[in-house]
Amino acid sequence: MTVAVIQFGGSNCDRDAVRALRFLDIAAERIWHEDGLPADTSGIMLPGGFSYGDYLRAGAMAARSPIMGEVRDAAADGVPVLGVCNGAQVGCEAGLTDGAFTTNKRARFQCESVFLRVERSDTPWTGAFAVGDVIEVPIAHGEGRFEIDADRYEQLEANDRVLFRYCDADGTLTDAANPNGSTGNVAGILGERDSVAVLMPHPERATLPDVGGTDGQPILQAFGEQATR
Repeated sequence: MTVAVIQFGGSNCDRDAVRALRFLDIAAERIWHEDGLPADTSGIMLPGGFSYGDYLRAGAMAARSPIMGEVRDAAADGVPVLGVCNGAQVGCEAGLTDGAFTTNKRARFQCESVFLRVERSDTPWTGAFAVGDVIEVPIAHGEGRFEIDADRYEQLEANDRVLFRYCDADGTLTDAANPNGSTGNVAGILGERDSVAVLMPHPERATLPDVGGTDGQPILQAFGEQATR
């Protein structure tokens, strides 16, 4: 059983993702998108980077790779799928989740640590947290602003599919804590199934005590637990 970390042309966080998962004793392999999903795939990660140079829109070209049809089928069968940063953009573009990620409000690349407030603790990704917990995770993106029309945002809220929101260190939602201008301070959401999640921040960069902290570990550990069921 293996977590397939899908590599597109321009992906640059695929090695980081594999190393972080293996550090947590989760079997993971990089898979070139043209090769398709291995038969033993038990989890799928869409990593960060700049797939196809972010031409057209970030994630738009990768979302149309044939392997994404396999990813959608796997997700429909309950295989856990995690999209991170560019992977979140790809996931939205491929229809795994609602909304889209677009140019940051200040139209500049943001690379810093941010605080996230946990909005749900009853998902496969956040069972180690309590609602309202605050974690610190890095971001690195130029097109991370979550956008969705008002009606669909209300539906997202009504279905309780917001996973994380940008916040201050004490958990308060403010404009100042929102690094990219995302609607509702949204940093991560769920798909129609709770086993599908996309988020802009990088949990794989917050797995080592001396490099970025360890607040990302529970998210990846939960990924591993789902993938081995």
